[in-house]
Amino acid sequence: MCALCGCCVWCCRAFVTMISSLVRSIINSNRVVLFSKSFCPFCDLAKDVLSHAGEKNTTVLELDQRNDGAEVQKYLKEITNVPTVPYVFINKEYIGGGTTLKSLHAQGKLVEILKKAKT
Repeated sequence: MCALCGCCVWCCRAFVTMISSLVRSIINSNRVVLFSKSFCPFCDLAKDVLSHAGEKNTTVLELDQRNDGAEVQKYLKEITNVPTVPYVFINKEYIGGGTTLKSLHAQGKLVEILKKAKT
């Protein structure tokens, strides 16, 4: 039995596979992706910095408003080695969180990363 939900372990493996496929699909299908939580100030910072950098097409997933949000975050932690939101991906590459974006923008690098992602 699964310790997480009480069902069979196979079912949980299938669920994890489904979550990883979902996350990969979102990252691969969108130029700029922000995995966020609606109450997180660092997520708000990331949204503000992307906006100030001129990004108008950010795909935002509010994990606290999804039934599978905790599992999505567990998977993001697994692939980034970072336990907390926000997770920002540009052109399928993990860039960092709010403070990383702020630093990149202050150095003039974020706009360049976004420009490269458009081509």
